[in-house]
Amino acid sequence: MTILAGVIGDPIAQSRSPRLHGHWLARYGIDGQYVPLHVRPDDLAETLHLLPRLGFAGVNVTIPHKEAVFALADERTARAEAAGAANTLVFRGGRIMADNTDGLGFVASVQQGAPNWQMDRPALLLGAGGAARGIVAGLLAAGLPEVVVANRTADKAAALADLFPGRVRAVPWDRAPDALGGIGLLANTTSLGMTGQPPLEFALDHLPPEAVVTDIVYAPLRTPLLDRAAARGHATVDGLGMLLHQAAPGFEAWFGQMPEVDDALRAAVLA
Repeated sequence: MTILAGVIGDPIAQSRSPRLHGHWLARYGIDGQYVPLHVRPDDLAETLHLLPRLGFAGVNVTIPHKEAVFALADERTARAEAAGAANTLVFRGGRIMADNTDGLGFVASVQQGAPNWQMDRPALLLGAGGAARGIVAGLLAAGLPEVVVANRTADKAAALADLFPGRVRAVPWDRAPDALGGIGLLANTTSLGMTGQPPLEFALDHLPPEAVVTDIVYAPLRTPLLDRAAARGHATVDGLGMLLHQAAPGFEAWFGQMPEVDDALRAAVLA
C-alpha cells in the first residue's frame, strides 16, 4: 500500500517539505506520497483524529500548530517534553505520538553552515513560539551556557524561560538589541521577514563581529536580516538547512528509511 504522510499548517503554501520528502521518496524508490494540508486552528483536533483513519502514517507540523499538537498527542518524546511543542507526529495503533526535531535540525544546520560558531557563548532568539521552544531545547542540549529570548508578546517569552529555569532569560522585545553584547548566535525564529509577512526591524549595532546570524525563515531564502548581517561581515546561515535536517527522523518513522541530507537534496528543494 502507498504510505501517506504530509505537513499541516496555516498557511501552508510556502512549505517546501513536499519537495523535500518527494526527493527522498524518489531517491529510495519508496511507494509513498507526502502532501501539504492547510489546517486552520479550529479544525486541528478533528483533523488529527481523521488523518490516521485516512491512512496517514504521520505529519510534520508548522506554524501555528506546534504547541497545540503537543497538547493533543497521546505520547511525547523527551525532546517534545523538553520543548513543550512538537513538529513531527507519528500515527501508530490509533495513538498520536509527538516528537520535536527542530532543535537537532537547527543545531546541525548552524554547525554545517558556520563551522566556526562559538558554542561557548549565549544565543539570542527572537520569538517564543513552537519552533523557538524546540530550538532552545536543542541549544541547551548542545551545551550553550544560556539562551536569551525576546518576543513581541512578553508573556510568551517569560513562559518559555520558565520551561528552563536558570538557563533561559527573557528580555523585552524593545530591549533585545541591547542584549546582543557577548552573544555567539542571533536567531530569528519568528515569521517576520517571511514572504507575505511584515519585515523584521531589528538593530544589529551591538552584535559582536564574530557572532553568527541565522533565520529559520526560508521563503525567501535570503531574508533582509541575513543580508544586513552579511553586509556587516557576520557569518550567516539560511533557514533551509534546519528544514532539511529536522525532516530526516520523521521520514524514517513514516517510510522506514533514514535519508541522507546532502547537496543533491538542497538543490532539489531549491529547484
